[in-house]
Amino acid sequence: MSSQTVSDAAIPRDNTPAQAPAPHNAELPRPRLRQRDLLKIYAWYRVVIALVLLGLFASGISRGAVGTLHPALYLNTAITYAVLNIAWLLYLYPSHFKASPLRKGSILSCDILVFLLLIQASGGLNSGVGYLMLTTCAVGSLLLDRRMGAFLAAIASIAVIIQQLFGLLTGEATTQDIVSAGSLGILLFTCVTALQYLSAHIRIANQKAEQERRQAAHLQRLTQQIVAQMQTGVLVLDGQGNAELINRSAQQLLGVNRIVGGQLSPTLNESLEALRRQSGSHSGIIQGAGHSELRASVTSLSNDRTSENRRSTLVFLEDNRKLSQQAQQLKLASLGRLTGSIAHEIRNPLGAISHAAQLLAESDSIGNEDRQLTEIISRHSQRVNQIVENVMQLSRRQPPAPQLLDLRRWTEEFLRDYTASVSPDTIIKYTVPSTPVPARFDPSQMSQVVTNLCNNAIRHSSLATGVPEVELSVTHIADRDCARLEIIDMGNGVAEEHADQIFEPFFTTESSGAGLGLYIARELCESTRANIYYCRSQDKRSCFRVEFSHADQVF
Repeated sequence: MSSQTVSDAAIPRDNTPAQAPAPHNAELPRPRLRQRDLLKIYAWYRVVIALVLLGLFASGISRGAVGTLHPALYLNTAITYAVLNIAWLLYLYPSHFKASPLRKGSILSCDILVFLLLIQASGGLNSGVGYLMLTTCAVGSLLLDRRMGAFLAAIASIAVIIQQLFGLLTGEATTQDIVSAGSLGILLFTCVTALQYLSAHIRIANQKAEQERRQAAHLQRLTQQIVAQMQTGVLVLDGQGNAELINRSAQQLLGVNRIVGGQLSPTLNESLEALRRQSGSHSGIIQGAGHSELRASVTSLSNDRTSENRRSTLVFLEDNRKLSQQAQQLKLASLGRLTGSIAHEIRNPLGAISHAAQLLAESDSIGNEDRQLTEIISRHSQRVNQIVENVMQLSRRQPPAPQLLDLRRWTEEFLRDYTASVSPDTIIKYTVPSTPVPARFDPSQMSQVVTNLCNNAIRHSSLATGVPEVELSVTHIADRDCARLEIIDMGNGVAEEHADQIFEPFFTTESSGAGLGLYIARELCESTRANIYYCRSQDKRSCFRVEFSHADQVF
C-alpha cells in the first residue's frame, strides 16, 4: 500500500491561503453539469420522439389517430422536425451540450410550435399529441429560470386554447375540445409549478451540500497544512504496518530510506512494534536519521479489541535532542545565572592576581626561578580568565536568529575571512557542489561553531603530521533533503572511550583548554535544530559533521 505524504506536494508552493467556505446565506449557482446532462437527454429524446411520430404515420400503426385531418401537413412537419432535431443534436454535441438560455428557449419554442402543427394536422387534442407538451414544459421549467418556465407554459396553454377556438369557428372542433384545451393548460401549469417547487428544494439541498463540501474541503486543507507544518513527526500505520500517512517532519527525522513505497524498514518496524507491545506507556527512544535519537509515542486509532491486527496506529515522533535541551535549559537556567554571577566575581581578584604577577616579573630584585613562577601565574590566570569568558558567554547567550542561506556561498565567505586570521602556511581545502545547498541557521553562531572546529582541526593536524591543515566539505543529503557540513582534519581522531564524552562541558584530553568549545558548539547547533557529531569520513579521516534541519522548517 502506498503511503500518503502530507508535504509540499499536498500544499501549494506559492503559499496561497486556502479558499474560505462560502457564507451560509450566499446563493450558489445552479450546477451547470446537471443542466448539460438534462439538455443532452432532452436532445436525444427529441430525436427519438420525432422518429416515433414519423414512424407512426408512415407505418400506419396509428391510422385514424394522427395526421387524419391534414396528412400532408403532418408528414412535412414530422420530417422537418426530425431533421431539425438531428441537426440540433449534431450542433450541440461538439460543445458538450453547452447552450445559452436563448438557444434553450428557441429549442423549446420550436417544440411547442411543432406540436401545435401536429395537433392541427391530427384533428385536435383527441390524437394525444398535445400531451407531449407536458415534457417540453417540464424540461423548460428545469432548464430556464422560474419566470421563463412559467411563461413557456402560459404560451403553450394560450396557443392550444386559441387553436381550439379557431377550430370551433371553422367547424373542425367541438366544445369538448375547448374543455380539453383548458384541462391541458391547467395540467401544464400544475406540472411546471410542481417541478419548480421540487427543483427549488433540490437546489437548496444542493446548496447546503455544496457549502458542507466546501467547508469539509477547507478543513481538510487546513488539516493538511497544519500536519505538514508540524515540527512533530506524524506517522499513521495500517494494520499490516504500512505507512498510510507521513508528514514532512517525520520524513526528516526518520530519513527517506527507512520508508520506501509505504514499507517500513525492518529495524524501524521492529522498534515501533516493540513500543506497541509495551504494557504501560507506549513510548520510547528509537534511532533516527543522521545518528539522532527520536522519542516515539504509539497510539491505537481504534477501540475495537476484536480486530487487534487490523487497527491503525498513530505514531508521534519528536527529536529527543530538543526534549533533552528543553529539560536541560530548565535545570540549568538558575544555575547559569548563579555561575554567571560567580564568574563575574572571580574576574576582579583574577585580574588583580594577573596584574600583580606582571608587576612582580618587571621587578629587578627577583631571580630567574621566581620569574618563571610569575610566568606560570600569568599563564594559568589567562586560562582561568578564558574559562570565565566561556561561562559568561553561556549565561548571556542570545536567542538564535536563523536565516535561509545557501550553505555553499556562506562557506566560501567564511573561509575568506578565516584564512586572513590564520598563519600563511595553513592549508585549507574545501569542496562544494555546483548547485545551491539551502540551509536555515544563524550565520553568526554558525561562524563561531565552524571557527572552533577549524581551530581544533588545524591544531590536531599539526600535532599529527606537522602540517596545519583542515578540509571543509558541503554536501546535500538526498534521503533527508537537508544540508551537511563536514570539518575534516589529519589528526589521530578521538579515542573510542572518549567519543561519548567530547561534547560534555569541561571535558578535555589536553593539559590546556577549558573543555567548553565542543559543548558550546553543540548548544549553538541544537538551538537551530542542527545535529553535530563526530565520525570518520569516507577515507577514514577524523571528521566533525554538522547536519542541518530541512530548509523549510521554521523554528
